[in-house]
Amino acid sequence: MNIHEYQAKALLRDFGAPVSDGVAVTKAADAKTAASQLDGPLWVVKAQIHAGGRGKGKFKEAEAGDAGGVRLAKSVQEAADHASQMLGNTLVTHQTGPAGKQVNRIYIEDGSGIETELYLALLVDRSTSRIGFVCSTEGGMDIEEVAASTPEKIISFSVDPATGYQPFHGRRVAFSLGLKGGQVKQCVKLMGQLYKAFEEKDMEMLEINPLIVTDGGDLKVLDAKVSFDGNALYRQKDIAELRDETEEDPKELAASKFDLNYIALDGEIGCMVNGAGLAMATMDIIKLYGAEPANFLDVGGGATEEKVTEAFKIITSDPQVKGILVNIFGGIMRCDVIAEGVVAAVKQVGLKVPLVVRLEGTNVEQGKKIINESGLDVIAADDLKDGAQKIVKAVKG
Repeated sequence: MNIHEYQAKALLRDFGAPVSDGVAVTKAADAKTAASQLDGPLWVVKAQIHAGGRGKGKFKEAEAGDAGGVRLAKSVQEAADHASQMLGNTLVTHQTGPAGKQVNRIYIEDGSGIETELYLALLVDRSTSRIGFVCSTEGGMDIEEVAASTPEKIISFSVDPATGYQPFHGRRVAFSLGLKGGQVKQCVKLMGQLYKAFEEKDMEMLEINPLIVTDGGDLKVLDAKVSFDGNALYRQKDIAELRDETEEDPKELAASKFDLNYIALDGEIGCMVNGAGLAMATMDIIKLYGAEPANFLDVGGGATEEKVTEAFKIITSDPQVKGILVNIFGGIMRCDVIAEGVVAAVKQVGLKVPLVVRLEGTNVEQGKKIINESGLDVIAADDLKDGAQKIVKAVKG
């Protein structure tokens, strides 16, 4: 689960991290009042969307102006004007894709004098199953670009959970970033605060880009992007309350309510599969035969007829879907349950695109009988290869 920048900064402030004062607004009428609560003389107005690259992004609407989603203001009125221009309009960045995201929240904060911009992140290092630090002197830039062009400027290491965070970890970060004097002590303290927040709040990623050295020589968290482990939200009630459902794909949101593992993609063939590995193999073979999957969807090993029905509804709600491939290998999951779910879903929402069904495993004969006697216009497949070829042929003619 992701949260907005202003929410991330409020969370980090609770752990003692140095962040600028700011106020979030959702209505243009409130922007001037919000800006007047800050000291100035420089204000920063930031669009709040779950995507990076806001400063370099562009708004689709003319009334939003030519500037990006992060703007400087030299007066309260100018800050309010920027907020009014951005709210309700669509910001397009390299991470949103061409559709962009509508800006429903604005964060106005005090400006900071910047001497140096640095990069810092904490994340789960999957190669070591530990919390890792990633830092670079190239702050303010896309870290992917830095990794591609100058990988030697990125320093990373993980923390042994047996010892947890220790001051030498903070000093290693400080020296990697070229900090000196009192900045090293600040860095050791800040890294400890961030590590504690990461661990206690079940974060998956905490990215600060940039972490700055102010013109006064102090460290400050100027931006913050945080994502949390969705499987741990049951014990993070305060974090779960920060969820902004307007920032999520409606189909993914609907899937989460039925405990379905669904990720929307850009293709034309909808997939309903049981098991993450089989789902990935299904997407791969669809690409192999010349088409693109419209989604990743794992209904799980213990899916009920209701879950299968909802999964089918989610797939058919995607206007990009031109065909559907159901690929079930029944181990724990029973083929007859899948068949009953598919039949129930089609009767509820109708079937306007080709449907190929491949069933194998537990109760496969009952499942095939249910499909065959349903009266549905379903294309049967003998195996995964056959199913992929048939759905691609049906979609592409």
